[in-house]
Amino acid sequence: MSDLPERMRLAVPEYRIDATAQEHMGAILRFVEAVTFAEPDELLVVLRQVIAENWIGLPPYARNLAYRLVCLQRPDDAALLREAAHDLLAFGPDRDEEAEELLRRADLLDPTP
Repeated sequence: MSDLPERMRLAVPEYRIDATAQEHMGAILRFVEAVTFAEPDELLVVLRQVIAENWIGLPPYARNLAYRLVCLQRPDDAALLREAAHDLLAFGPDRDEEAEELLRRADLLDPTP
């Protein structure tokens, strides 16, 4: 496995309590680079693992990006689309329309969740 788990954890502010702004920005950039080139299976495993460790800790931008990248690589995975939609819905109304679209696509692929 790559260093994706470490990079994802370092994107969680709680793990970087004593970091400078520059160090925090570096961690974010390394996270973005890691998820951009991660295999979808690994990305999904690590995303679920980090969320399970600290559900609220991973910032919405990080989880949104990770789910988006996996969903783009697995557009026909109804369960994944639903998982991503529910994660979006958990963080406020800003992305409710996108979440509803993911749920609609999931229902078209598999009407029995």
